[in-house]
Amino acid sequence: MGPVPAGVLQLLALMAALALAYRPLGDHMAKVYSSDKHWRVEKWIYKGIGANPDTEMRWTAYLRGVLAFSVVGVLFLYLLQRLQGVLPGSLGFAAIDPDQAFNTAVSFVTNTNWQSYYGEQAMGHVVQTAGLAVQNFVSAAVGIAVAVALVRGFARSRTGELGNFWADLVRGVVRILVPVAFVAAIVLVACGAIQNFSGIHEVGQFVNGHSMGGSQQWNGGAVASQEAIKELGTNGGGYFNANSAHPFENPTPLSNLFEIFLILVIPFALTRTFGLMVGSVRQGYAILATMATIWLGFTALMMWTEFAHHGPAFDIAGGAYEGKEVRFGIGGSSIFATATTLTSTGAVNSFHSSFTGLGGGITMLGMMLGEIAPGGTGSGLYGMLIMAIIAVFIAGLMVGRTPEYLGKKIGTREIKLAACYILVTPALVLVFTAFAMALPTPANSMTNSGAHGFSEILYAYTSASNNNGSAFAGLNADTQWFNTTLGLCMLLGRFVPMVFVLALAGSLAEQKPVPATAGTLRTEKPLFTGLLVGAILIITGLTYFPALALGPLAEGLAS
Repeated sequence: MGPVPAGVLQLLALMAALALAYRPLGDHMAKVYSSDKHWRVEKWIYKGIGANPDTEMRWTAYLRGVLAFSVVGVLFLYLLQRLQGVLPGSLGFAAIDPDQAFNTAVSFVTNTNWQSYYGEQAMGHVVQTAGLAVQNFVSAAVGIAVAVALVRGFARSRTGELGNFWADLVRGVVRILVPVAFVAAIVLVACGAIQNFSGIHEVGQFVNGHSMGGSQQWNGGAVASQEAIKELGTNGGGYFNANSAHPFENPTPLSNLFEIFLILVIPFALTRTFGLMVGSVRQGYAILATMATIWLGFTALMMWTEFAHHGPAFDIAGGAYEGKEVRFGIGGSSIFATATTLTSTGAVNSFHSSFTGLGGGITMLGMMLGEIAPGGTGSGLYGMLIMAIIAVFIAGLMVGRTPEYLGKKIGTREIKLAACYILVTPALVLVFTAFAMALPTPANSMTNSGAHGFSEILYAYTSASNNNGSAFAGLNADTQWFNTTLGLCMLLGRFVPMVFVLALAGSLAEQKPVPATAGTLRTEKPLFTGLLVGAILIITGLTYFPALALGPLAEGLAS
C-alpha cells in the first residue's frame, strides 16, 4: 500500500473511532456537570480544601476560584522545581534555574506545556509525577469548568449563578479525566510505552545488531500514565525532549493513532454535552459540524502539502520525509500535526520546522484560529461559542435585527466582551513578536535567518499566547528573555480571556429567554455553520495575514 492511501485509511479509522465515542462520552460529561450528588471521595476532597460544593457562585466568585487555584498551582510547581536537588527521586538532577522554573510552572498550570528544557536531562521522578502530571489533570479540568460555566449562562435565566467552581473542578478530574486516562495508560503500555521508576541506565549504541562503540544514557519513568493525560487533557508536555516522537512515549503507528484520538475525543464530545445542557442537541451538532469542517479541511490541506512532490528528492522519498518518524510516515505525522495545533495540545511527533513552508504555515494558522477546531479541553468549546456570538452579531447587522443566540439577546455588553476575547491573543502574539524581532538579543536565538527565522519567533509567541505549547524547533528558547516573555504570554493568554468568558456567562445567565420568531436566525442549520466557518477564517485572516506573509507564506511560495 502506498503512503497516500495509508494516510487516508488512518484518517478514516480515526473519524470512525471519534464517532463511536462521541455520544457516550458527551452524555456522560453532561450527567457529570448536571448532577447534584457527590461521590464519597469528592466529599473528602471538599472537606480537605474547605469548600462547600453546593454553594452557587456568580461569575466574579467563579473567577476568583479559578485564579486562586491557579496561583497556588504556579507557586507549588515553582517551589517543587527549585527544591528538586534535595528531593528524593531527583535522579541526581539539580534545582531548575529561576527563570526556567517560572516558565515551566506557568506553562503547565495554564495548560500550555511549553518546554524549554530536556525532560530526561532536567526533571526527576517527583517533579514529573507529583508536579507536571498533576497539573496535566487539574489544568484540563479548569478549562472544562469554565466552558461549562458559559454553557450554564446560556441554559439559565434570571440568575447570575453559574454553578460551583470547586465542584466542577473536582468532578472533571475524578469522574472524567482519571478514569479515561487510567484506561488509556494501560492501552499505551500494551502498545509498548514504558511505565516504571527506574534510574539512569548506560545503553550501548547498535545498528543492525552491531555495536557502534558509543553509549548514551536513558532514564525510565511513569511515561505511559503521563502520556495518557498529556494527550487526553490537551496538555502536550512530554516526558522526553523528543515528545511524542520518542519510542518510549509513542512506540508504534497504532499508539500514534490512539494518541491522536485522545487529543480530539473530549473537545469534540463536549459539543454533545453543550447541546444536552442547553436543551437542543441540534445546536451541539451545528458546533460539531463547524469544528469538523475546519479540522478536516486543515488535515486534508496538510497532507496534500506534505505529500506533494517539490523536486527529485521528494519524488524519491514519496513526500517531505525530513524531520518525520519513518514508523509514522507522512500521513500519521500530518494528522498529528493538525490535531495538536488545532487543539491546545502542543505534543509533536515530528519537527514542524521541517515541514514544507506551507505545511508549517498550516500549523501556525491552526493555533491562530484560537484553537477551536475542536480546540482544547473546554477552551475549544468556549472559544467556538464566542465566535458563534460574533457570527450571530454579523448576521444581525446584515438584516438590521437585534442578534439572538440560544434565546439570549446579544447586546452591547455581550458583544464588547466577545470582541475583547478575540483581541487578546492576537495582540500578545503580534506585539511580542515585533519586540523580539526589533531587539538584538532575542534574534540571536534563531537558528535560521530570513522568512524561516521569522517563522520560528512568530510560532513561539503564537504557541505560548494560545496556550498550545508546541515548538517550531530551531529556536533556542532557554534564555531569560524567552522564558520570561513567553511565560507572560501564557499567563495573559490563558486567564484574561477567561475573565471575559465568565463575565459573558454571568451576563447571559441574568437575561430572560427571548422567544423565537420568524426573523430569528436558525443557528442549528447548515447555513449558520457556513457563516460561522467563514467568520472564523475571515477574522483570523485579516488579523494574521501580514505576519504569515512575512514568514511561512513567503517561504512556501519561494520553494
